[in-house]
Amino acid sequence: MAQATITARVDAKDKMEFDAFCSNVGLNTSTAINMFVKAVIRENRIPFEIAQNPDPFYSEINMTHVRKAVQELRTGKGTAHELIEVEDE
Repeated sequence: MAQATITARVDAKDKMEFDAFCSNVGLNTSTAINMFVKAVIRENRIPFEIAQNPDPFYSEINMTHVRKAVQELRTGKGTAHELIEVEDE
């Protein structure tokens, strides 16, 4: 099978840590990258979850607070206010 080269730029510290990890698990960097490529081809997807930093508004603790506040409003406790629009400065 013909070989091809993939060139990618990564942070120097990340490369050093990745190389060290690969060495610790008995792989070289090229083998680890080839394993990744094969997994992508086999699974037809990135073989791990890719998540963005979640919006803190939707954190479980905040959503619990919002649900409680909505329930209080529905039962007549609390005061509903109109949204006040503030113009950008």
